[in-house]
Amino acid sequence: MTKIIVVGGGAGGLELATKLGRTLGRKKRAQITLVDRKASHLWKPLLHEVATGSLDEGVDALSYRAHAKNHYFDFQMGSLNDIDRERKVIALSEFKDDHGELLMPSRELEYDILVMALGSTSNDFNTPGVRDNCIFLDSPEQAHRFRTEMNNQFLKLHAKNGQGTVDIAIVGAGATGVELSAELHNAVKELRTYGFGDLDSSKLNVNLIEAGERILPALPPRISSAAHSELTKLGVNVRTNTMVTQADADGLTTKDGDKIPAQIMVWAAGIKAPDFMKDIGGLETNRINQLVVKNTLQTTLDDNIFAIGDLAQCTQADGSFVPPRAQAAHQMASCAFSNIIAKLNGRDLKDYIYKDKGSLVSLSRFSTVGSLMGNLTKGSMMVEGRIARIVYISLYRMHQMALHGLIKTSLMMLVGRINRVLRPNLKLH
Repeated sequence: MTKIIVVGGGAGGLELATKLGRTLGRKKRAQITLVDRKASHLWKPLLHEVATGSLDEGVDALSYRAHAKNHYFDFQMGSLNDIDRERKVIALSEFKDDHGELLMPSRELEYDILVMALGSTSNDFNTPGVRDNCIFLDSPEQAHRFRTEMNNQFLKLHAKNGQGTVDIAIVGAGATGVELSAELHNAVKELRTYGFGDLDSSKLNVNLIEAGERILPALPPRISSAAHSELTKLGVNVRTNTMVTQADADGLTTKDGDKIPAQIMVWAAGIKAPDFMKDIGGLETNRINQLVVKNTLQTTLDDNIFAIGDLAQCTQADGSFVPPRAQAAHQMASCAFSNIIAKLNGRDLKDYIYKDKGSLVSLSRFSTVGSLMGNLTKGSMMVEGRIARIVYISLYRMHQMALHGLIKTSLMMLVGRINRVLRPNLKLH
């Protein structure tokens, strides 16, 4: 039986393992295994909501083991250590608990087809002090850390009868930085209704710092401008053309020598593939450790190994690279699925072509801005407000549909509406 291993249970990896399980695993045509070092999955674009407490990850997180059982694939918990392409095995590191006790020994898994979907981590560009003093909003654990520190700072302020401010600096004005900035002001608004009557937006000092000329540099200027305007209205101090050269315990230092004081610092200035991916298994990687792939999403040096999502450097027809977005991971998962089926059946593989559906940025409950692209719009159409919010939410629903199908996703939406009545608007613990 053909053995297919998917390493990484992010948006693309989990969708792919689910599709393969439903088609090949269910009919016993292949043995599908998903490998991830975590026990549960949370859609990465939601992390800024987890960080502020707007989203309860205990409700939205998905258990890999339970999902695997329901969709005819196996789940192995572990961290990838190496790939032996000659023997067609991957090596997983031993797994220990927080006390250093061995939970799972190091082990090897055989594969016929391997799909690498490990995603990305934050790139600090070796800026001094960032690793020690900043929070990277690239995992649920980091989101929990932010929420704990944020709540502690608000409690300290409350104990002082509202004297002073909570200073938060966010480096990087991409989607994560912009959405977190807005979500923080929503958190303050909600906290006022839960016993923090002396707290308002004037007590929250958010600096959003961008080295480039404008925020949301990957999006069209008109969307960037609209988001900039909305953030300024909320009270966010947006600082463009500002490069951070050092992070200390009490704040950030810029290239111009300015000091930006902050009790909490978030680094969201760029991404890279995990460092251990560099030249793993003798495969071709780029300067940020991504696996270089052909248009079929197969790695350049091994047709039995695919790479999708943020981990893949995939070149488009115009010479640019496919951007690291959730929609790209979703599309790559579908293409990799089709190509794996074609490969097993001896048919030709199709090239992956990135289709930009547009971009949306949520400014919490205050606004949503973005652009939609497609046949109906004949190019790009800017949207904002309620329509944009509905489309933004639908992106997550599409991810849930890919994992659970229509009926379960509909039930989840119903439960979500019920929880809005039963649960507080903000996770307070």
